[in-house]
Amino acid sequence: MTAFVRTEQTTTFCFVAFRSAKERTCAGRQATLVFRPVLTACGLPIAFCIALLIGSVVGGEEWPGFRGPTGLGYSQQTDLPITWGGADAENVLWNSPLVGEGHASPIVWGERVFVCTARWDESVQDRAKVIPEHHVLCYRAADGKRLWDTSVEPGPWLRTDFRSGPGGGYAAPTPATGGKLVYVVFGSSVMAAIDFDGNVVWRNEITPHSFDVTIGSSPVLFQDTVLMLCAMSNKSDSKIIAYNKTDGAVKWETPLPRTGFAHSTPALIEVAGKPQLVVVASGSGETDEGVQSFDPIDGKRLWWCRGGGEAASAAFGAGIVYCDNGRGGPGVAIDPTGSGDVTKSHIKWRIDQIPEGIGSPIIVGKLVYRLHRPNVLKCWRAEDGKQVFAERLDRLTSTWASPIADANGRLYFATAGVSYVAQSGDDFKVLAINDLGDPNHASAAVAGSRLFLAGTRNVYCVGAK
Repeated sequence: MTAFVRTEQTTTFCFVAFRSAKERTCAGRQATLVFRPVLTACGLPIAFCIALLIGSVVGGEEWPGFRGPTGLGYSQQTDLPITWGGADAENVLWNSPLVGEGHASPIVWGERVFVCTARWDESVQDRAKVIPEHHVLCYRAADGKRLWDTSVEPGPWLRTDFRSGPGGGYAAPTPATGGKLVYVVFGSSVMAAIDFDGNVVWRNEITPHSFDVTIGSSPVLFQDTVLMLCAMSNKSDSKIIAYNKTDGAVKWETPLPRTGFAHSTPALIEVAGKPQLVVVASGSGETDEGVQSFDPIDGKRLWWCRGGGEAASAAFGAGIVYCDNGRGGPGVAIDPTGSGDVTKSHIKWRIDQIPEGIGSPIIVGKLVYRLHRPNVLKCWRAEDGKQVFAERLDRLTSTWASPIADANGRLYFATAGVSYVAQSGDDFKVLAINDLGDPNHASAAVAGSRLFLAGTRNVYCVGAK
């Protein structure tokens, strides 16, 4: 199988496939890889199998942004640890203290781990009156040594609603990187690009900033742009912005005047050989245009339908986009091959009510997995939405983190608190329950057969000892 590879200078081909348009390193060059998600007989993406065969060409898997190299939660790894933590710190390779706190997920590129945090000085008595320091931390993946700590000048938004977890919601978005710069977003309504030596290359304030509670959407990289969903409480302020990676200049901007507020991150997928940016944003309920797809090249809207989207991002696989609000409400499965209003033509099935689940769903093989409160994991058939099972993960400490599926079909509901590892399939099977004792909402990162987890006190590296 041949993947289409775009670099800044030229277009080439190489025998490697991944599940989405995400930046990776191929033959030593920064590149964007795009492919069609094809399934093997066992139900796993064929890209997993191909990547394993040619790992020496591509090198170790990077984790360049929210939900990894695919933006959908898939990892090509086959030897991730199943058990970790506990009294004897099983398989914990290192932990290193954080400066400040937040629930942005770590990202990994090469031997560098990046984490965003917010920190108030100890002298601050009323956090509602002071914007905290914004930190971008870089650690060495091999041993956890902190290489640098860069402060980003805060933006204009002094927030007073701290329901968003550790860091008061100031450090919720996950950073993204293509191997040269790290793109970060903080809740004071500011975005910046940092080089790998910790220098601020550019900084932009996002205005206006009528976001709901805080900024939750993470930046998404596509070709030479950084895409940012700004779905706000004031619909007239909502928009998608495409920034130039190099200097932060606005390349294009698409107004979203009928789009409700959201904290979800757009999903970058490929359909019929063309990229789509799937946005789920409807505010607290369901709207006629709650699910939309855009061309990430120029921001042109491709299709839309009735649905809900607020906290959780979309899943893509088995020929469908699945999404729900994340705050509770209906869920829909959509065939993404249509155009215009596809509400009556391309919605394949619908679940009438799903409780709150801020983490994102994931599709493995022909099954859709959805974790929601109170720690219930549901599984539906992607073909028709028929429920396969519903099981409790009683000890799990967060339903906010998005799951990861490895190349063995194992599901990792992993945080620095209590985590579950389960085997995908028609029969519910828990493989392990693990605890690092540092609960947080941040999703895991995966690279080089290791898990990287951000707690409220430390960042952890977990791998086979």
